[in-house]
Amino acid sequence: MSFAVFSKDFASNMFTSVENQFITKYLPQADGDAVRVYLYGLYLCQISADFDAPTCAKLLHVSEQNLLDIFRFWEECDLVRILSHDPLYVEYLPVHAAAGRPKSVRPEKYAAFNRSLYQLLQRAQKDFKPYEMQRILEFLENNPMEQEAFLLVAEYCAKKDGTKLSASHVLNKAAKLVREHKYTYEQVEADLADFNTREKELSKLFAILNIYRQPQDADYAYLEKWTKSGMQQEAIIMCAQTLGKGPLSSLDNLIEELISKGCLTETDTGKYLERRKILTDIVFKTARKLGVRVADPRTYREEYAEKWLERGYDEKSLLLLASYAMKLSYGFPEFDSLLDTLYAEGIVDEAGVKSYCASRDKQLKLLQRIQTICGVVRKTQTTLDMIETWRTWCFSDEMILEAAKRSASASSPLPYMNKLLSEWKREGVHSIEAIPERIAAQSTLPQSKEYKSEAAISADARTERDRYYAALRRRAIAKAEQTIAAAEQDRQFAEAERAIKKGEIELAKAELFAPESLPALRAGLQEARRARMQAMTRLGFTEKDLTPQFSCPKCSDTGFLPDGKMCDCYKGS
Repeated sequence: MSFAVFSKDFASNMFTSVENQFITKYLPQADGDAVRVYLYGLYLCQISADFDAPTCAKLLHVSEQNLLDIFRFWEECDLVRILSHDPLYVEYLPVHAAAGRPKSVRPEKYAAFNRSLYQLLQRAQKDFKPYEMQRILEFLENNPMEQEAFLLVAEYCAKKDGTKLSASHVLNKAAKLVREHKYTYEQVEADLADFNTREKELSKLFAILNIYRQPQDADYAYLEKWTKSGMQQEAIIMCAQTLGKGPLSSLDNLIEELISKGCLTETDTGKYLERRKILTDIVFKTARKLGVRVADPRTYREEYAEKWLERGYDEKSLLLLASYAMKLSYGFPEFDSLLDTLYAEGIVDEAGVKSYCASRDKQLKLLQRIQTICGVVRKTQTTLDMIETWRTWCFSDEMILEAAKRSASASSPLPYMNKLLSEWKREGVHSIEAIPERIAAQSTLPQSKEYKSEAAISADARTERDRYYAALRRRAIAKAEQTIAAAEQDRQFAEAERAIKKGEIELAKAELFAPESLPALRAGLQEARRARMQAMTRLGFTEKDLTPQFSCPKCSDTGFLPDGKMCDCYKGS
């Protein structure tokens, strides 16, 4: 940086030099706005002040888009070079070194075209600036599109945009058709007719989803993606009706789910959505019975509800069992384990489930009475199984409660109750009156004489430790699952996650059958992982958040190392 600079007052009194070649060669064919923008930019180059494009556009009373279009015009003349569009950053080039020229277009060649275009603009109550008309004629000069086809594009944009019609929109639409090799009036007419059809389809979807805005390019991209995947329009509408309300991104998630299941026709979609509704209802109703909250039912549908129904459980039976499981403070994983146990025992039909729940309710009521007598007794499946075992020993509730009274002073009442009842079973005692004095006396010993074997002490300690570790694991896994569910709500993350899974499968196949495709597959997989990382950064998640963070990384909160040995945390607990 120089040690000397001009003051602001000095700079304001300086002159801005304009080369004569600009005045003689370019100024006559340029619009007044284009000249004002060029000269003011030239002035800004000399004063070296901090001045951004929005401020310049506001000062010159032009829109930012017009400012950009004007600099694009001067760039075509090789007088400036646009180094950045957002933010706008322009480099001025010397006029004498400019290789370009204002594009010379023969007026007689486009006389009829100009008349038709001006008439169209008058009907739309719109007026294009001279430099905008120059860009349109240069487009026709440099591209093989027919003049009538371009007029058709302009008419379509005028109907669509109304008073907001811009030359940029018309040129962008025409350029898109040229890239698709659609040059003739017939080709453009067919494309716009198809576009109008898609617009009507989108409008219908918008009405169903309660979306109150004009369709945008991204919306058409959704529709094009669904159509290319083979999804029938009737099936798409059926999906929108199922949602009832929401953005197109939610509809896209539902349609992608259907495409992954191979449901593309109206019939298949109807069957899947009906089944999906049944499964979703079961998930939410089961969650309410269990007293747990479910944010996204998709995981629960696929992991739990689908399996339960395939095994023959109906909704009534599931809710009955969920009401019972709620009393044991079960979540979905514990409830699923209970159903696995019942299925293995052949308890599937409604009659079997009712009988099981009735039996368990009786055990729960008896357990509550035991808790009243003994104090702290955990309400677990193991405790209920123990009560069921005592009943198979032909002990009445009165005998079990008598054992509870005699065990109330013990530090661990249940093991002591089990010891008493096993002694009474061995002695053939099945009524309170038949309890021998020896056993009664032994049973009513003071607490200092309480019976507690080493095996019972060890079993109690092991049970408590296992319960402790199970709770730790559940908390860690549940937290990770909640984070994953939240991340999967983001479209970029969900798409990247699917691409990674698909890419890994394709990579494994290619290693065996198509080694030549490995570089491309690895590059695609790397790009998907990069997109996933970008989504996670934006959402504020890390890779660590998506995996369970166990208290003990050695044993993953199981108490045992992979080789089967006890972990240090288990020994110390």
